[in-house]
Amino acid sequence: MFSFSEKNNLFGRRCVWVNGPVIVGAGPSGLAISACLKDQGIPFVVIERSDCIASLWQKRTYDRLKLHLPKKFCQLPKIPFPEDYPEYPNKKQFIAYLENYAKKFDIKPQFNERVQSAKYDEACKLWRVKTVSTTGSFRSETEYICQMLVVATGENAEGVIPEIEGLEDFSGEVIHAKDYKSGEKYKGKKVLVVGCGNSGMEVSLDLSNHDAKPSMVVRSSVHVLPREILGKSTFDLAMMLMKWLPLWIVDKILLIFAWLLIGNTQHYGIKRPSLGPLTLKNNHGKTPVLDIGTLDKIRSGDITVVPGIKRFNHNTVELVNGQILDIDSVILATGYFSNVPIWLHEREFFGENGFPKTPFPNSWKGKAGLYASGFTRRGLAGATADALKISKDIGKQWKKELNHKKQKVPTHRRCISTF
Repeated sequence: MFSFSEKNNLFGRRCVWVNGPVIVGAGPSGLAISACLKDQGIPFVVIERSDCIASLWQKRTYDRLKLHLPKKFCQLPKIPFPEDYPEYPNKKQFIAYLENYAKKFDIKPQFNERVQSAKYDEACKLWRVKTVSTTGSFRSETEYICQMLVVATGENAEGVIPEIEGLEDFSGEVIHAKDYKSGEKYKGKKVLVVGCGNSGMEVSLDLSNHDAKPSMVVRSSVHVLPREILGKSTFDLAMMLMKWLPLWIVDKILLIFAWLLIGNTQHYGIKRPSLGPLTLKNNHGKTPVLDIGTLDKIRSGDITVVPGIKRFNHNTVELVNGQILDIDSVILATGYFSNVPIWLHEREFFGENGFPKTPFPNSWKGKAGLYASGFTRRGLAGATADALKISKDIGKQWKKELNHKKQKVPTHRRCISTF
């Protein structure tokens, strides 16, 4: 932490001037930007609400999780994955990679600090980022003051809990997929998995592998593609084809291969969207499912596909087709949302959904030193691209400040002491 002014007011709030950007979030996006800034010798502060880096990966993912894309598309800037890592690193390997990454660049976030608010002070031309300590019974508050703010809290900060009639009256366990670890404790139980994205499909597969009896709710249409085509990553193949062919033709090719390799998913109760998988991803951010064995379980009857839910009762669920199922547990694989609108007081760059209003590839920079990383809906590759752009832009601003000898910010001291 670099501070020109640090003091406590009468109410115990610590005020810190940051000689560089404040980065909110110590996930892959925040780490990538930190590494790029460290490489340029630019100081910064990383604020993280949890007690570790990459808390989503460490605390809110299931045990069997692996990267869905080949490792070359998921590595962060400047350090590739170890050569002995498999093509699709698992959860433990990816966390180890991130921890080594943070250690290599000596990235030390301010852990257990939750951002209460971040607001641009028009009078002082500075950002005020107020945090509260999330450890212990003593409430400690800090206000960071800086010229640049990087929002790196990501697309998946909070789990979506849908409003479904009767859910609060259901007598069994109800958890979000972020709290699911393994199907081991569900052996022999009837489990309803609500959602059919990558998480819903993979949770259903894991439950089946642990001898549970999962039913997966498929309410809307979804593209299911094989993870690999002719021994090559489907994503890799798509990226290669897009260099030579229009998007709609690549979509057609992918769907032909999907039909040949996994068949017509509509036969199993999974309808395909009218838009192609890449078009749908580009236009609406909806990611296709990459199948790693779930469809085989659906074909064999080990996983049952059911339509939408009408209501829950004490120990049953009524579906929209009138069918009633006895169930023991419910797992909500209903997605995640950005929490940016909760704490960032800014509505010109960020929309109400917590994403930048400007579409990719220009969604990384706002006004007055505001940046966004990890909101491209393009996974780790998008986070890396953002980090490179943001760090380069901050580097230019930093050099400009140095050239004009403004790094001492003498005109801002009166603002810092005003609480």
